Amino acid sequence: MINKIHTLGGYFHEYQKSYSNPEDFWEQQAECLYWRKRWDKVIDWNFEEPRINWFVGAKLNITESIFEKNLYTHGDNTAIIWEPNDADEQAISLTYRQLYVEVNKFANALKSLGVKKGDRVALYMPMVPELAIALLACARIGAIHSVIFAGFSAQSLADRINDAGAKVVLVSDGGYRGSKITPLKEIADEAIEQCPVVESVVVLKRTKCDIQMVGGRDIWWHDIIDGQDEYCPAEEMDAEDPLFILYTSGSTGKPKGILHTIGGYMVYTAYTFRNVFQYSRGDVYFCTADIGWITGHSYIVYGPLLNGAQTLMFEGIPTWPDAGRFWDIVDKHQVNQFYTAPTAIRSLLSLGNEYLAGKRLDSLKVLGTVGEPINEDAWHWYHDHVGKNRCPIVDTWWQTETGGVLISPLAGITPTKPSFATLPLPGVFPVIVDNEGKELKGNSVEGNLCIKFPWPGMARTIWGDHDRFRDTYFTSFKNYYFTGDGVRRDEDGYYRILGRVDDVINVSGHRLGTAEIENAINEHPLVNESAVVGYPHAIKGQGIYAFVVCPILSTGGEEGIRKSIKEGVSKIIGPIARPDLVQLVPGLPKTRSGKIMRRILRKIAEGDATNLGDISTLLDEDIVGKIIDSALVDVKH
Repeated sequence: MINKIHTLGGYFHEYQKSYSNPEDFWEQQAECLYWRKRWDKVIDWNFEEPRINWFVGAKLNITESIFEKNLYTHGDNTAIIWEPNDADEQAISLTYRQLYVEVNKFANALKSLGVKKGDRVALYMPMVPELAIALLACARIGAIHSVIFAGFSAQSLADRINDAGAKVVLVSDGGYRGSKITPLKEIADEAIEQCPVVESVVVLKRTKCDIQMVGGRDIWWHDIIDGQDEYCPAEEMDAEDPLFILYTSGSTGKPKGILHTIGGYMVYTAYTFRNVFQYSRGDVYFCTADIGWITGHSYIVYGPLLNGAQTLMFEGIPTWPDAGRFWDIVDKHQVNQFYTAPTAIRSLLSLGNEYLAGKRLDSLKVLGTVGEPINEDAWHWYHDHVGKNRCPIVDTWWQTETGGVLISPLAGITPTKPSFATLPLPGVFPVIVDNEGKELKGNSVEGNLCIKFPWPGMARTIWGDHDRFRDTYFTSFKNYYFTGDGVRRDEDGYYRILGRVDDVINVSGHRLGTAEIENAINEHPLVNESAVVGYPHAIKGQGIYAFVVCPILSTGGEEGIRKSIKEGVSKIIGPIARPDLVQLVPGLPKTRSGKIMRRILRKIAEGDATNLGDISTLLDEDIVGKIIDSALVDVKH
């Protein structure tokens, strides 16, 4: 069993132990899991190249630490509880033994399609048990899974399939989301027209969408698993073999395929899940994330299952059939740990407390937040009305690239403070540096958040582009991993995350590259150029504000153009990237060298033009006043 911290004194003891000798510390955590061959060396690393190798020479298969290690002790315990979109549809529970059988059958099905160790499999599926089964089946045979959020457009899907070189795509006929059905197979068909590498498509029947099956390429999920053996030998893997690729938006416009490897990720997700949430055997844990994002990978699938936990998957949305759905699920399944995004909390808060009326919520022991810093009003509402003033809130800070939580309270152990992620986990060594890379020591300081020593769960590279990995994370500040976030360390030594310092917007906890959105806007035939920034949004945390140069208006006028720009972005990237505000402007604030001064646009979008800084280098200073005069928010001068 993974080691668990029980007291604040225990936390400080473990942290000091990890700081004094991180190799010994992580070796101790790793020994709690199943390895076919022990490591020759705990870590080999260099942040300049960068090179990060954990548990060097070790052999394993991550599914053996989930199944073979534990089937005799808790094979009949519940592994996955699935709550469907429609509250009237029956929920499903799978025991570890049942899950083991389904994973083995689908692993054999993938092998029948010619999938082998190192091949990439793309998954474009709703939140159904088969999605978790498919991830584990890929891991079982050594295939690299790449889950693509089932809200992305055909073009975004095609870009990711092609970048990964996925030979097999797993898709559902459609996906339920509240009152809507998304035609996933239709979108996938459009995408795969641009993907010559795809050989086979496996289709899960979930909805009543009318779909076309392509002969020689498409096969139904139920047909391919029919008659498959219930045992599939686990492929022996090296600790540094790839486990999965997960795409996140970058500032260059081209999505980044973040690559995580097996051994370190296994150790880190298992350790952080057990300690952050203080999970105990028999608890029911509910994370509301989608497996299309890193939170779903680490804290719906791998982290919980490596701990023998009961993990709850939810197919729907928090406001359907009404805004009490989360709380109905908590009461129905007697959920003990509940983990969601500040966006969801703010949305539910805005609808009032009537949807909490009559909900017991007495099973809850721990509340968690993920994706972005939670504001104080939302924190207090969550604590007072959902947690009934008795459930600690773990405000977790981490990233796709980190693999797991880096800074967070430990539930019921670390004293909390609204909007603060509090303290780093054992084995995580953050530093704050100024813009010149000088470390700012002591408390009451603010700057760039970096990490000075590797942790097992960190990404190893960007798929197919190690130079970009180095340039993105390791060149801004020498010998540090740069998170891209600003941070403040207060007088108590607690960390408060201040948000992105680069051209990435955090919308509802999802990171979107501004360049990617701008590229989509610029596809519009009437658009000359655009610049996208984030702005404070009451529900999403950050909204998307687009400044668009569009000198020729269509017959639809300004509103028609705004609408078509938004629809275009939704089609090219997906609804999640749809701009909230589109301001048509005569020009953008540019330097004489042609660089857009985005800080000016950010200030305008934030409603504050009282201190725009030096604008003397602008090619046309008058353009700033024109943008302010037609701004879609109230701007203080």
